Amino acid sequence: MSGLIAPHGGKGLVCALLEGAALDAEKKKAEGLKKISITGRENGDLIMLGTGGFSPLSGFMGKADWKGVCEKFLLADGTFWPIPVTLSATKEDANAIKIGDEIALVNSDGVTMATMKVNEKYEMTEADKKWECEKCYKGEGEESADDKFWQVAMADHPGVQMVMAQKDFNLAGPVKVLSEGNFPQKFPGTYMRPADSRKHFEAKGWKTVAALQLRNPMHRSHEHLAKIAADVCDGVFIHSLIGSLKPGDIPADVRIECIEKLIDGYFVRDHILQGGYPLDMRYAGPREALLHATFRQNYGVSKMIIGRDHAGVGDFYGLFEAQTIFDKIPQPKEDGKRLLCTPLKIDWTFYCYKCDGMASLRTCPHSKEDRVLLSGTKLRKALSEGTEVAEHFGREEVLVILRKYYASLTEKVEIKMHGKV
Repeated sequence: MSGLIAPHGGKGLVCALLEGAALDAEKKKAEGLKKISITGRENGDLIMLGTGGFSPLSGFMGKADWKGVCEKFLLADGTFWPIPVTLSATKEDANAIKIGDEIALVNSDGVTMATMKVNEKYEMTEADKKWECEKCYKGEGEESADDKFWQVAMADHPGVQMVMAQKDFNLAGPVKVLSEGNFPQKFPGTYMRPADSRKHFEAKGWKTVAALQLRNPMHRSHEHLAKIAADVCDGVFIHSLIGSLKPGDIPADVRIECIEKLIDGYFVRDHILQGGYPLDMRYAGPREALLHATFRQNYGVSKMIIGRDHAGVGDFYGLFEAQTIFDKIPQPKEDGKRLLCTPLKIDWTFYCYKCDGMASLRTCPHSKEDRVLLSGTKLRKALSEGTEVAEHFGREEVLVILRKYYASLTEKVEIKMHGKV
């Protein structure tokens, strides 16, 4: 019997991905179904529904689930869930679809990713979308103040922009997933289903596993977080987002190469594993930290590393709001309905010249002037502009890869710095 944490929801891994004869038959049926176009976010969500990454969900959320998640962090049946997983459609398409109809979901590349039985359709007015944004994307930072949020969010918050760009109706129902896109081919050995990561953990004899969420290349602070976790857990899963990011972020293949270089030179392989997952970033800060812990539980992870400004954007969230939110979520009585993956909360980390090494606010008594403050945004800005990267910011082997990437770009995106770092 596995010693790993159980998947979220108490139903095991709920996988909607078809294979073999069932897949062939559903693909053929899909050819004759009404086609609905899906966004990149919905495409990633479908793959997670297919592989069991979003267990116990079996499809896109109905209105009761959507409302309960936004308002109370709970699905209608009382299971914890932190952020909506919904599918939008135009008013014209929604009016043409009857309850009980089956539809085909087609991504921007023209690939039919899934079929869905429509159990429900509900209107999403502009007021509904704004309510979702205020519940799920509004934090405690300066840009989320009541008099500022909507002044800046539509221009500067990609998560809010995604929600407000959704179509006029949501469609809900169970899905049958027909494809994982090009992730298995593009990222062989890195892209993993939850069953794959659990198999790797069990082969290594791990029971307590910590996950490090990454959307930037690993700098010294990330490395330090992973090593703290390796000291207190059986192993660390460096789990990178390989879906879509915002302009200016570094693509997945470059980040994967950087991580592999770091693992080779600075980690004990018996206690480290790199993997990738197919979602787009929502940039939901604290809510996204909870989502990261929820689906990591399905991957077999029992501890989610939460550091400074986890999944943040701009100055919308407090520096450690993604840590404190774990203390505020509901705790259903049933283990299966409660979030079991717990946070590994780590303070602001940096290199200190006087300490002569990596340290944190809890361990270093020295002044700000003695510290090299690290952030992915700061690193990307320096590399993009060709300016000097501060000593001890990153490993030189990694910086070589990143400089080569930036040198290859013909167009560069301006990297905005905010008040936090």
